[in-house]
Amino acid sequence: MGRLFVEELEGRSYSCKHCGTLLALHGDIISKKLGNASLLAPYRFLHLMPYLDFKRISLSFHCRHGKAYLFRKVANVFAGEKEDRSMITGLHTVADIFCVGCGSIVGWKYVTAHDKSQKYKEGKSVLERFKLSGPDGSHYWVHEHHHISGSDADDV
Repeated sequence: MGRLFVEELEGRSYSCKHCGTLLALHGDIISKKLGNASLLAPYRFLHLMPYLDFKRISLSFHCRHGKAYLFRKVANVFAGEKEDRSMITGLHTVADIFCVGCGSIVGWKYVTAHDKSQKYKEGKSVLERFKLSGPDGSHYWVHEHHHISGSDADDV
């Protein structure tokens, strides 16, 4: 295997909880919905306004293990095979993303959104909170009795 090059990230960052490889900056979060508070900044999407149907946009991301965050960009990951997945927000072509440090799956990348109202997700990545260490070094844990019904990812 070749030499591993890891991109350094400066600032508040999220890292792989297994190996500590830096994956994303806190400032690159597009959506992190906790309860009714969304950190989706409308000014980031002004160029998409004509294409967005705000009644159908899902700002809360979930996976099998609980909450997940949508990021503008991530680092130190590699993508798996593209596949079509039927999600709550419609059909998407996605690719699972893996940590370059340890190879564990950390989320998925949206390649193509087949619904016009979901086009804002294309090229963006979702990181599963359960797989991350937060900017303060804390780990996120899944409670065994906690089960998310209805997720944005069908089986991720």
